This record gives sequence, structure tokens and C-alpha cells, in this order.
Amino acid sequence: MTPFRLKANSKQSIFDQVVYAAKKAILGGAIKPGEPFPSVRALAADLKIHPNTAHKVVQHLIQERWLVASPGKGTRVAPPPKARQGDRQKLLNQEVEQLVVEAKRVGASLDDVQESIETHWKSLDKLKVVS
Repeated sequence: MTPFRLKANSKQSIFDQVVYAAKKAILGGAIKPGEPFPSVRALAADLKIHPNTAHKVVQHLIQERWLVASPGKGTRVAPPPKARQGDRQKLLNQEVEQLVVEAKRVGASLDDVQESIETHWKSLDKLKVVS
């Protein structure tokens, strides 16, 4: 069984929604490093998505090093990356830029964004405690 669900979001593709849900499950501790990740077939069936989409999700997560595929062992959650500070900062800057652009597009204030980030940060911390 897939340890995460999708929240219907018509503004995002199914692919993006599944990738996000998987990353959130990993960060939140619902799936721990070394644990098996659902197969393409299981992912497609559990989330009611097309198998090709499920395959693309798994391949994308492998490419981004969230998952590791091993012959005979299947696909598992990768150990946490030991990224250099510069790599982390570069990735974070890209994500923050997207967030800022979207926040400004919808008319959110800096306070709104900071409050939202804090809320989501704390919700992920709570998931780790529960797991």
C-alpha cells in the first residue's frame, strides 16, 4: 500500500502532485531511508493513476536521488543526501524563487509567506514525531 495520498489540485499535473506527495512522505518520515518504495504497478493502482505516470514519477525520484533502484532489491528510499552547503543553497534558492513569484502573483504579503512556511515546517516536524 502506498503510504501517501493525493490532494486533488487542478492547477498541478498528476505527475507533479505525486512527486510532491512522495517527497513529503519521505521528509515526514512516513517512508524511511532503506524502506521499499511502492512498485510502479502498486503506485498506479493505489493512487488510481496511469502506469506510465507512475513509472515517470519513480524514474524522476530516482534521478533526483530520492530513491535508489537496486537489481533484486527493488526501489528503496535513498539515504539522506550529504549535499555540500553550496548545493543545498542553490536548490533552495530555486525553490524559494518559484515560491516568491507565485506568492506575488496571487498578491500574498511577505508576512503571509513566512507564516505559511512556518506552518508547513511545523507540520512536517509533527509527522516525524508521529512516525
